[in-house]
Formats: sequence, C-alpha cells, structure tokens
Amino acid sequence: MKIPPTIPLYGDPNWRGKCPRETVEQVSFVNKIRMDYPDTWGRLLVHIRNEDGSASARQVNRLKMEGLTTGASDIQIPGNPGFVCEMKRLDHTQSTISDDQVKYLIAAQDAGAFACIALGAVGAWTAFEDWLTVQNG
Repeated sequence: MKIPPTIPLYGDPNWRGKCPRETVEQVSFVNKIRMDYPDTWGRLLVHIRNEDGSASARQVNRLKMEGLTTGASDIQIPGNPGFVCEMKRLDHTQSTISDDQVKYLIAAQDAGAFACIALGAVGAWTAFEDWLTVQNG
C-alpha cells in the first residue's frame, strides 16, 4: 500500500501477520465510539459506503448525481475540524489504497479536515483521540 507522506498514518506500518478484515476492524471502532460517545460523536459518525461494486453503470451515474464521491473516506465525523479517516487492515500489506482515496484525503486535509489513514481499530482509536485534542483545543 502506497502511503502518502502528507497524510498522517496511525498504527504500526511494520506490523505483519494474520489480521482481521477491514470491515471487522471498522465495526470494532464504530462500536467503541458509539458506546463511549452515544449522544455526540457516536451519533454523528457516518460510514461512507461507496465500494460495493455491484451497481450498474446507470445506477453509479445516478448515485454520483445524488452526491456519491469516488474515494470518499470510510469514516467521517463532522466537527471543527472534521474527522476523515480511511481505515485499512492492521497489516497494511494486505490492503490497498486507491488514487481516488488518496485524492479525497488530500482534498479533505487541504479544506482543513483532520484527515488520516488508520491501520486497524487501535490505529483509528489513536487517531480519534488525537482529533479530540484538536476539538477540545
């Protein structure tokens, strides 16, 4: 996985081995946020689901007209700044990052968002805690 140097990476990029799929890590992270912050960040957190791949060209075109953005990061939380996190597997060699995902992260960062890549739920939680310090500035 090619990791852009301008986007913060949370997690251990040297870790290798068998690890849960990205979706399992994401569920763990989302559940923890919703458990610890049920009325604030847990309520606001959204998962941008845009990697299904089963839609026809016509459906994709309609979805794009409705606001689907190719490469949109997995987890977003509105705030000042917003939290924009692309989740990857703990062993990042078992993940890929698309050019569109990188472009989205860079655009979010350029717009003032806290944009990052997280390796696993622990990496995402560390990123979230760093983001909270910016929120509570």
